[in-house]
Amino acid sequence: QVQLVESGGGLVQPGGSLRLSCVASGRIYTINDMGWYRQAPGKERELVANITRSGTTNYADSVKGRFTISRDNAKNMIHLQMSSLKPEDTAVYYCMAVLSMSFISPFYPRWGQGTQVTVSS
Repeated sequence: QVQLVESGGGLVQPGGSLRLSCVASGRIYTINDMGWYRQAPGKERELVANITRSGTTNYADSVKGRFTISRDNAKNMIHLQMSSLKPEDTAVYYCMAVLSMSFISPFYPRWGQGTQVTVSS
């Protein structure tokens, strides 16, 4: 099967930085888009940033200029460098990958379990 495992969450003060990482492993043929989503208490899950296999990126307006997504195709990994963090960035951050398990299999989105990011003084 396939696993997505996030790491790098934690508690940080406003204005601080964190770097999240996500690695996909298991029976993977190829991965198309990968991305980060977040869900704050009482709110719906929302896109933070995503990146195509060729490196084209897309960001939510709320994080533009503060967050940077990057990708290592050889390692099936993505990272999210978060800077100038605000209390409103507090959420569980989820990694997502749209992948196929074989050359004849369709592509499906797969999700990690999430990592908590708390921005508080």
